[in-house]
Amino acid sequence: MSYLFQLIEHYGLLLVFANVLLEQLGAPLPAYPTLIITGAMASRGEYSVPVLLLTAVVAALIADYVWYRLGRRYGRRVLSLLCRISLSPDSCVRQTETSYTRYGAPSLVIAKFIPGFASVASALAGAIGTRTTAFLIFDGLGAALWAGLGIFLGTLFSDGIDELLNVLQQLGEWGLLLIGGGFLIFIARKWWQRKRFISSLRMARITVHELDQLFKEGLEPTVVDVRSSMAQQDGRIPGARTVFSKDIGTFELDAAVDSEIIVYCACPNEASAAQVAKQLMARGYHKVRPLAGGIDAWVAAGYSVERN
Repeated sequence: MSYLFQLIEHYGLLLVFANVLLEQLGAPLPAYPTLIITGAMASRGEYSVPVLLLTAVVAALIADYVWYRLGRRYGRRVLSLLCRISLSPDSCVRQTETSYTRYGAPSLVIAKFIPGFASVASALAGAIGTRTTAFLIFDGLGAALWAGLGIFLGTLFSDGIDELLNVLQQLGEWGLLLIGGGFLIFIARKWWQRKRFISSLRMARITVHELDQLFKEGLEPTVVDVRSSMAQQDGRIPGARTVFSKDIGTFELDAAVDSEIIVYCACPNEASAAQVAKQLMARGYHKVRPLAGGIDAWVAAGYSVERN
């Protein structure tokens, strides 16, 4: 355990840089504990607060710019990748799109304070063509606020943090096991939340080929698009109606309760579509199914889309 503290004392800035970089790239390695500890050490004069803050901001900007460039190059495909590798619920893309559509690049200032928002917002900024200068300015401000708060908390509670570190050091290997156990609990809790979320979305799906067959047979099911307005600019299934999940309680669906209703989105596990489908079923509609693979599967199968 003493060796670990020696590493923190000698390589604290490098540790902060690596931790922030990995967390902002999407690894489940929370950087705030590191920022708080090094902030407490800075209050004792072991580090320069401006240098510590600059280190964290540069690391965050590098990670965010990577996602920004990936979004610029691969478009919306990288957003699905983010939700697949993230331990956050799969509705993160839709929620981020809604916020970013409303506030634009300034939303990056608070992005790091919202779980599952930061990386998705950076990729989304690139995907929709946000100017690089605007991205770097607002993202840099957000990174400074986020890292600065962690460092400030470390300096504010430095006495209590010193006592905690001393206790851990006295525990020796047991202290190291305690830290490792806390990290594993954090990962397990995130994984369990995601597992429960996915399990809650289990219901019958319809494939894009089955939907196309319904159209060919003239059955004309009611198709509902629950993506954001920004996502729908790339096109939607012909005849699809638009409804946002936040409006589902007041949305008037002109369809019989026993008619076929297909709901689709563009997120892993059809998360948004399944959530809306469950809400429609709660309102009395009996034959509601999410579209397996969403709009991406529809386009990949070669079926046409309509644009405004």
